[in-house]
Amino acid sequence: MSEPVAVIGAGPYGLSTAAHLRARGIPVRVFGDPMVSWRAHMPKGMLLKSTPAASNIDAPQRGHDLVDYCDAAGIRRLVTDEDIVPVETFVAYGEWFRQQLVPGVERVRVVSVERRGAGGDLARPLGPPHTSPAFDRRPGFELKLDSGEQFTARAVVVATGLSGLSRLPRELARAVPDGPSATGPVSHSAQHHDLSRFAGRDLIVVGAGQSALETAVLAAEAGARVRVVARGRGAVAFGEPPWRQPRFRPESPFGRAWSLYAISYHADPYRHLPPQARHFLVRRVLGPLGAWWLRERYAGAVRTSEVRGIRAARVHEGRPVLTVETLGGRVAEFTADHVIAATGYQVDLAALDFLGHALRARLATSRGTPRLGAGYSSSLPGLYFTGMLGGSSYGPVMRFVCGTRFASPRLAGHVAGVWG
Repeated sequence: MSEPVAVIGAGPYGLSTAAHLRARGIPVRVFGDPMVSWRAHMPKGMLLKSTPAASNIDAPQRGHDLVDYCDAAGIRRLVTDEDIVPVETFVAYGEWFRQQLVPGVERVRVVSVERRGAGGDLARPLGPPHTSPAFDRRPGFELKLDSGEQFTARAVVVATGLSGLSRLPRELARAVPDGPSATGPVSHSAQHHDLSRFAGRDLIVVGAGQSALETAVLAAEAGARVRVVARGRGAVAFGEPPWRQPRFRPESPFGRAWSLYAISYHADPYRHLPPQARHFLVRRVLGPLGAWWLRERYAGAVRTSEVRGIRAARVHEGRPVLTVETLGGRVAEFTADHVIAATGYQVDLAALDFLGHALRARLATSRGTPRLGAGYSSSLPGLYFTGMLGGSSYGPVMRFVCGTRFASPRLAGHVAGVWG
């Protein structure tokens, strides 16, 4: 293969995919700021909800798990389900993984990806997705970098993680027509690394997942007065510690349950489910739940308001005001100095603006997400999506680092089989 495979993104999925491709002798160029989402868009002091076993970045050979990094760095081994992984340790692990297996990551941004000869190639029918025997002879892709360089890649792997996918509820979005901002009245949790700036201030955190609850705790511990607003009775809940997990169910990176075992180790059949079922399971399985070790820190430090929903949001004299419907059906207002929406992420191909419009228009999609076939291949020959971008096709495991164990060898195997 004279032309390289381009991997866009240098987080866990990008690094893992690149390592597997290189192990097969496939030339690869990797673009991005390594581990940037974890290093710059997660709060200082954060602890991973995932256990050490669920925090391994998959490699094509032994010796590159989190525990191997601990041994190499001379720090305490993180092994058992009761060991908690600091985000700083995980970022350092990712950097060590990169140095060991993916040297030469190019810290530049891909600004454009187009099919080579797009004018004629995109005008011709491609036939049934994922099945055409002519895939290995079709033109590659033209990429432009913000450095000014242009080059051709035989295949492209999009592994951009959470970048650009922050989700803001409509009610909050209406209050900030220019978009959420860390310095404005409303922001998204991904816009904060240092929560100490809220010391002495009134803060509302919207959401009930681990991101919301841990953001609230870290802000409270930094001196903020924090209220969590969550939708639904009993919305704020915490998982059980490892020693209370059921014994007679199969183990998975997420706990002991048949459903968790299935999505962790048998993700391939998931893509054959009806679209409604796939999207429903992505939303509901492994849904909002705080980590077991966060419960004590949360209690007494954070006020909780469980509501039926947020009716509206506005800004009054520079301060955000939320109008909510209480569980009892009344209308109430909450005012603060700032609102953080810890409301997760939503895959939307429109956010991947580096993919050319004509290219995106030709992609088979399902509710704005790429519809993937075997080996994480899209309906355009040579274009692959992995990580969270593959969640609607391969299931909830793709939202977590441990999904690299399933995704990376299969994606690399498909590239080698079709393009090698």
